[in-house]
Amino acid sequence: MTRQEFLASSGLDVRTLEWWLEQEWLIPEKTASGVRFGDIDIARARFIRELKDDIGANDEGIGVILHLVDQLHGMRQALAELRKGMRGSSD
Repeated sequence: MTRQEFLASSGLDVRTLEWWLEQEWLIPEKTASGVRFGDIDIARARFIRELKDDIGANDEGIGVILHLVDQLHGMRQALAELRKGMRGSSD
């Protein structure tokens, strides 16, 4: 989705989106025609809003939380690949 579509779907204003992009809280796909946002970006924007509004996390805390969530996600992917490889080698 385009930047305008993302803004409409996420409910963010332009200033907030620019800040989040600058902080690399959101990292949309870069294409020849510009940036493209996906469903994962919408989910991440909702998560950031929950951290800010419901939990009361400050900007520094959000950066740390997002980094940890990204690491956890990466570890889960690596574990899934390891399991897949182990199943394949036992055949």
